[in-house]
Amino acid sequence: MTARPSLRLFLDEGVPDSVGRAFMEAGHHVAFLNKMLSRGSSDHLVCTIADINDAILVALDGDMKRIAQGHGIGTSKYLRVGLIKLSCSEPDAARRVREAMSLIEHEWNISQGKEGRRIFVEISNQVIRSFR
Repeated sequence: MTARPSLRLFLDEGVPDSVGRAFMEAGHHVAFLNKMLSRGSSDHLVCTIADINDAILVALDGDMKRIAQGHGIGTSKYLRVGLIKLSCSEPDAARRVREAMSLIEHEWNISQGKEGRRIFVEISNQVIRSFR
């Protein structure tokens, strides 16, 4: 049985604090953008901060998905930035994250030892999916 991982997460603006609490309850380390950067910071700055801190970015912003897909694989920019994209309604976000926690942790565990270690999970109201 694999030990439960300890993830480092960086919550983008707009992500409810309750999502951060859900991750902290599961034993993960969470940094909140609104406590580190000013609101309205550019998406590329947010990705850079997540990358520097070896953190998985948690975002509601659809632009983050495009940035992760466009830069995460095949180029050195943001190579290590993982993304948990919340495509669900904000009131349901913390509950959906709790429901997806075992998948998120599993994806992190299987990415260990791989070059460019990163995960990409999308959580919507009806679907939780992982992109490899």
